[in-house]
Amino acid sequence: MSANRLVDYLDHMERAASEACSFVAGMSKDEFLRDRRTQQAAIMNMIIVGEAATKILELHADFAQAHAGVPWRSMRGMRNRIAHGYFDLNLDLVWDTLQVSLPQLLQQLIEVRNDSESR
Repeated sequence: MSANRLVDYLDHMERAASEACSFVAGMSKDEFLRDRRTQQAAIMNMIIVGEAATKILELHADFAQAHAGVPWRSMRGMRNRIAHGYFDLNLDLVWDTLQVSLPQLLQQLIEVRNDSESR
């Protein structure tokens, strides 16, 4: 597996996390909970983040291990919960992820990006 794919997966994660956050920018939690379209758009991007994290764990395990501070497994777990338990999805958890976890992830991706491009 080439390192270029690693960079692609990180790009997918960054783009999807950024888009998900942009969808709820300026929104209150109550507005989000009433807006099914925004929920679905944000959740779809969370699936993309989780799918890319899964690929990194599977195909670039050394990179994931070298950057253990990035919550790779949590992202994969969230993707699996969304994909396999969609109708039981906890929107409070989705909101918290959009407000806290994804902005933190975007910061972490900036830090790991340099290492991915040198591989």
